[in-house]
Amino acid sequence: MVTAVKRLLVGNPLKTQQAVHERLTKKTALAVFSSDALSSTAYATEEILLVLAAAVAFGQAYAFHYVIPISIGIAVLLAIVATSYRQTIHAYPSGGGAYIVAKENLGTTPGLVAGASLLVDYVLTVSVSIAAGVAAVTSMVQGTRYAWLDEHKVFLCMIFIAFIAVVNLRGVRESGALFATPTYAFIVCFLFMIGYGLFHYLVYGGATPVPGQDELKIAEGYKLQPITLLLILGAFSNGCAALTGIEAISNGVPAFKQPEARNASTTLLVMAVLLTTMFLGTSVMAYLYGVHPHENETVISQFGRIMFTGAFGWFYYVVQIVTALILVLAANTSFADFPRLASLLARDRFLPRQFTNRGDKLVFSNGIVILAMFSAILVAAFGGDTSRLIPLYAVGVFLSFTLSQTGMVRHWMKARSEALGREAETRDRLNGELPVEMRTAEAKALPDAQLTTAETHAPYFVKDEVTDSSQWKKSIVINGLGAMATFVVLCVFITTKFIHGAWIVVVVIPLLVLMFRAIHKHYVQIAEQLSTEGLEQLAEIKNTVIVPISGIHRGVINALQYAKSISPNGVKAVYVDFDEEATRNLREKWEQWGSGVELVVLPSPYRELTRPLLRHIDRLRRKHGEGFVTVVLPEFIPARWWQQLLHNQSSLLLKGSLLFKKGVIVTSVPYHLKH
Repeated sequence: MVTAVKRLLVGNPLKTQQAVHERLTKKTALAVFSSDALSSTAYATEEILLVLAAAVAFGQAYAFHYVIPISIGIAVLLAIVATSYRQTIHAYPSGGGAYIVAKENLGTTPGLVAGASLLVDYVLTVSVSIAAGVAAVTSMVQGTRYAWLDEHKVFLCMIFIAFIAVVNLRGVRESGALFATPTYAFIVCFLFMIGYGLFHYLVYGGATPVPGQDELKIAEGYKLQPITLLLILGAFSNGCAALTGIEAISNGVPAFKQPEARNASTTLLVMAVLLTTMFLGTSVMAYLYGVHPHENETVISQFGRIMFTGAFGWFYYVVQIVTALILVLAANTSFADFPRLASLLARDRFLPRQFTNRGDKLVFSNGIVILAMFSAILVAAFGGDTSRLIPLYAVGVFLSFTLSQTGMVRHWMKARSEALGREAETRDRLNGELPVEMRTAEAKALPDAQLTTAETHAPYFVKDEVTDSSQWKKSIVINGLGAMATFVVLCVFITTKFIHGAWIVVVVIPLLVLMFRAIHKHYVQIAEQLSTEGLEQLAEIKNTVIVPISGIHRGVINALQYAKSISPNGVKAVYVDFDEEATRNLREKWEQWGSGVELVVLPSPYRELTRPLLRHIDRLRRKHGEGFVTVVLPEFIPARWWQQLLHNQSSLLLKGSLLFKKGVIVTSVPYHLKH
C-alpha cells in the first residue's frame, strides 16, 4: 500500500542513465531557477514602504517619495551582483555555488559559513515565498464571502509547501514543465500591468491622499520616527529582498543542457533585465498611485484595484492569481538548490551521507523532505506573516554573496599567477633560454605551424571567452566590486535588522558550522578506525552462539536449526525463569525437541527478561576475551501487519539493548505464519 501511494505521488522510477535527459533548456531553466528572484518583485517594494511608513505615521507624508531613489540604488546593486555571478558561472561550469567557490579559494571554514548561510536562506525563501503567495490570495478575496481565508494563512501555507515538495519529488523535468507556464504568465501580466499603469496615470492621474496613522502597516520592530539615514538604510535593506534567488542559476549550472555555462549565463542576463524592469516598475507604480502598506491587502493589489476598473476589472484578478502562483511556485528555486547543496556538503562529509542519495526520480529526495519540514515549522512559528520573516531573510543571502565574490577575486588572482608564469615560460622559449636539447626536442615534437601557435599564444586558464586568463584584470574588478558592494549591504542589514530578528540568523549560522565540523570529525574518526592500515592478518576466533527462548514452538526449533548450522557444537539455549512450573515443563519437553543443545536457565526473581540475559552475555564475553557472542533470536511474523500489535516486542527490546555492546552479533530468524 505504501509503495502504491508513493508511485501515485512521485511516479515511476527513472534509470540512472536517464539523468542526462533531465537537463533543462534555457526557457525551462528561467522558470525553474528565476521564479524566486522574479517573484520578489511582488513584495520587495512593499517591504521598502513598510519601513518608510514609520516616518509617514510620524507626520512626514513625503517619506514615501524615497521609494524611487532607494529602488534605483537596489537596481544598481542588482546589476553589480548579476555581472559578478556571470563570472562565477563561466569559471565554475560544474556549479559555482558560494560553498564551492569559498571553500576552494578561501578555505574550509569560509566555505562552511557560505554553505550554512545558503541553507538558512533556502529555508527562509520557501517560507517567505509561500507566505507572500498566500497574502496575495487573501488580498484578492477581501470584501468577498471568502474573506475568512485570511484567518487560515498558516494552514494554506502548509498545503502549498506540501504541494511543491511532492512536485519536486517527481523529478526536475516534470517540475520545470509545471512551473514554466505560471512563470511566463506572471512576467507577461506584470509587464502589461506596469505599461498599462503608466498609461492609466497619464490619462486619469493616480495619486491618492496619504492615509492616516491608523490605516498604515509599519514594518515589524519599527516605531514612529522621523526620516533619518538609519531609517532609509533600513528601507534599503528591506528592499534588498529583491536580490534573493539571483545566485540560483550559478548554483544550478549542471542542470542546463550543453553548453551549460553559456546557456546559464544567457539565462542569468535575461533574468536580471526582467527583475530590474519589474522591480523598478512596481516602485514607480506605488509612487504614482500613492498606495501604502495595509494590514490585509498587498501594495500590488491596491494599485491593481485602482487601475483595472469597469470592463477591464477582470484583469485585476488575473494579476492577483498569477502573482499568487509565481510566489508559491518561487519556492521551487530552493527545492532545486537546497538538496543539491546538501548533497555537496554530504559528499565532503559535513552532512549525513543520506543527503547524497538520489531518489526514484533522480532527485535528492532527502533534501527535499527536510527542506519542506523546516519551512513548515518556520511558517507556523511566524504565523505565515511575510513582514515578520523578512528581517531574517537577507543576512544569509548577502553573507554568501560576499564570500562567493571574495572567493572569485582569489580565483582570478590564482589565474593571474598562472598566466604570468606561462607568459614567462613562453618568453624563455622565444629568447632561447631553455636548454638546447629541450628546444630541439620540442621543435621535433611539433610541426612548424603548431610550434608557432604554441609560442605566440598563451594557453587559457579556463576554456571560455569570459575566463580567458588575459581577462583577469577585468574579472578581478568585477568580482571585487561585487564583494565590496554586498559586504557593505550585509553590514547595513545586520546594523538595521539585528534587533528585529536578524540576530537569529547571526546565531544559527555559527551553530550550523559547528554542527558541520562535528559531523566531519565523526566521519574522519570512523574512516581512521575502519582503515586496514596496520591491521594484522585474519586469525581464527571463538564464536559462542546462544538462542534466547521463551518456550518450545516451531519458531524456536527453526532458530535452533539455524544456530547449529553456524556452530554445530557450540550452541546454547538460554531461558529466563519467571515461573518454576513453566520451567519444569520446558525441561521435560527439551529432552525431545532440544536436538542435543544445552539448555541454560537464568533465574529472574523480579520477572525481568532483558537484564538477566545481558548479565549472562557479559559473563560469556569476559570468559572468551576477544571472541564473539552471536545471539540468535527466534521470531514469528504474523500474516498481517496489525496482528503484530497483539504480541509483545521482547525481541525488539533485546535488539536495542545489545546494539551497542562490543563483540555481540544479533541475528533474527523469522518464522512466517500463514493466517
